[in-house]
Amino acid sequence: MPAPLQDQVVAITGASSGIGRATAIELGRYGAAVVLAARNEEALHAAAHETEQAGGRVLPVVTDVADWKQVERLADAAVQHFGRIDTWINNAGVIEYATVEDTTPDEAERILQVNLLGQIHGCRAALSVMKRQESGTIINVSSVEAMFGVPYTAVYSASKHGVHGFTEALRRELILEDSPIQVTEVMPSGIDTPLFDHARSKMGGKKPMPLPPIYPPEAVAEAIVSACEHPQREIVVGGAGKFFILMQRLCPASLDVMLAKTGLARTGQQSDQPNTPGDNLNAPMKAPYQVRGSFGEKTLSSSLFTRLFELHPMLKGAAVGAGVLGLAALMGRLARSTSR
Repeated sequence: MPAPLQDQVVAITGASSGIGRATAIELGRYGAAVVLAARNEEALHAAAHETEQAGGRVLPVVTDVADWKQVERLADAAVQHFGRIDTWINNAGVIEYATVEDTTPDEAERILQVNLLGQIHGCRAALSVMKRQESGTIINVSSVEAMFGVPYTAVYSASKHGVHGFTEALRRELILEDSPIQVTEVMPSGIDTPLFDHARSKMGGKKPMPLPPIYPPEAVAEAIVSACEHPQREIVVGGAGKFFILMQRLCPASLDVMLAKTGLARTGQQSDQPNTPGDNLNAPMKAPYQVRGSFGEKTLSSSLFTRLFELHPMLKGAAVGAGVLGLAALMGRLARSTSR
């Protein structure tokens, strides 16, 4: 079993804002040693200061996860400073809101480099240390979009599908090797983070927003911190995300209609706020970096579903079974209403 958090060294990418920053601060409250990585040096040092103020021991390392050499240097710095790496959290990500036609090849390549290749780099760097230690946990933060595609974020969806497939393959390799290294995938639903302030968007001048219902980044941080001590295969953050995943598995055609023909994918991802100038696709923005984004008034206080079920594997099966029955009943009612 992993060591208690106060005895762990945890590396986390994408730590300057949103989920990464919330997770670093939460780890600091438990007294963990936290190695924070991100591109924006000023924001990274601010996040490191907050983590230290919370009670953690910190090491900030400016890193672009798309560059293998920088990720390798991050792992080396963590070992040189703290002596080991107990948990590695791959969290860095970028997004663009645009149709497939409007997404340029360079934009698509950059999203895949950061979101997918960046996680592959992180896993390789972590494995080189953890195999020597004969212990460790890798946590890959993907998205519920790892399990179903969403219009206007096609390349982002593709990158998260890639993370899911890569994570499964890595986990099975380690099982084949009888390795003690654990691998967890965390799949957030729509989360109120600065990701949407930093996004590249071609949606008519309106700021994109997370697909509702919207959950706080602290709910994801709670799940990640739990996995540091109690790794499990997958954790979905947000009951809405679990519902969409069940829809995808049981009746994908109905999900097609729900996301496309009802207009949910457009109206649910387009806010009434003007789009923020600039984006962080190729370089970090100058804009403020913090844990929360711009949709606090629409954000739930927590995810009770995640806290009660996803963080407790014994209860998760019962919740999924109840969800399947409820979904079947819903689909039956829809079928009967459309046949009249």
